[in-house]
Order: sequence, then structure tokens, then C-alpha cells
Amino acid sequence: MELKKRIFYIFVLFLIIGSFVLWTVPFGAFRPSRVSTPTTLSNNTTTITTKSMSKKIALVIAFQNFRDEEYFVPKEILEGAGYSVITVSTKKGTAVGADGGEVVVATVPAEVSPQEYEAVVFVGGPGMAQELDNEEFQELARKFVQEKKLVAAICIAPCLLAKAGILQGKQATVWSSPLDKSPIKILTDNGAIYQRESVVRDDGIITANGPSAASSFGEKIVQVLQGG
Repeated sequence: MELKKRIFYIFVLFLIIGSFVLWTVPFGAFRPSRVSTPTTLSNNTTTITTKSMSKKIALVIAFQNFRDEEYFVPKEILEGAGYSVITVSTKKGTAVGADGGEVVVATVPAEVSPQEYEAVVFVGGPGMAQELDNEEFQELARKFVQEKKLVAAICIAPCLLAKAGILQGKQATVWSSPLDKSPIKILTDNGAIYQRESVVRDDGIITANGPSAASSFGEKIVQVLQGG
């Protein structure tokens, strides 16, 4: 009787083992391959890397009362040409234009390395008129010139370049009005050769005289950067 019980238990044990094998092998055979996961991640990584390698341009604005057209119009043109625009100001946060436009600023001058950028562009407006003696802005312009990178300024901002000492002997334009010729005087007092034009290029420096020139200013920057 004891022998029969042992044979029965052995038979049940084999049955359990056999059932386990029959259930696990087919399911294991049809498990989805994991090879595709690294491939997908690799493709995503490639895309992200490509985007992060786009050429950068720094647009420098006053934190309050920058001239909206002189920021938004060139920015659209530059981005349309494939450049990544980084907005720079005296502090981080939401900058507000003279006409109410808002821009999120995430970069200050000390964080800008000219080696990583194609150009620096200074935007005008009543706010920039208060920043013409801003040493951080002036030093930023000088660093880009030293690195032989393009420097551009529009409206009142060419006065900042003049005060930074980088318009000496250069042809340039600037905003002025029949009642206010002082911006022209700032240029000439600092050695610039004033030109009564909307946009002026002299080697690696581009200047423009106000909002009406914003579009041609942006196009000229792209043209110069692309070797034109």
C-alpha cells in the first residue's frame, strides 16, 4: 500500500512539472523582443542632440520698456533662418516692452559665453536709453568683438556700442529726431562715422535707426551670418 502511495505522488509530481513546462515555453517564445526599446531611445536622443546644437544668437533687452518691434520682428526672422534666440537682460523673470509685450528672460550677461554664440544683438527702446552706461552690457559687446563675432544694435542701442568703445572709426547709424540729436552726438564723440541710413554695416558691426528698420535689420543680420 505504501509503495502505491509513493508511485502516486511521483506521478502527480511529474504531472505538475510537465504542466509547468507546457505553459512556460510557448509564452516565452512569444514574448516581445526588447531590442526595439534602445533603438527608439537612440533615435530620440539623436533628435534632441540635433536640436540642442542649433546656432545661438543673444538678444539683449532692457528689463522694462524695450522696444517691442525691435525685439519681436528680428527674433522671428532669426528663428525663421534656423537660429536659436536667447534673450538676455539685467535680471531673470518676465521683461515687459514699451507696448506691453512680455518676454521670459532666463539669462543674464555673466552667463553668456561669446564662444557659444554667433552674434549679440542689442535692442533699443526707452528702457535701453537708461542702460547705455551699463558696464555689463558694454563688456558683453566688447567680448563679442574680441571673439570676432557679429555685434548688432538698433534704435538708441548703437549709443551703447559707442560708449563701449567699439565704434571708433566705424560707420554707424542711430535713432534721432528733429528735437533730439543727442544720440548722433554720442556716436561722433566716441569716434563713430555717422551715416543717415536705416541700416549700416561696417565689417562685423551692424546698426539700425529704429522700429521701422526692424525687418531689414533682422534680414541683414542673417545675410551677414550666412556669408553675405
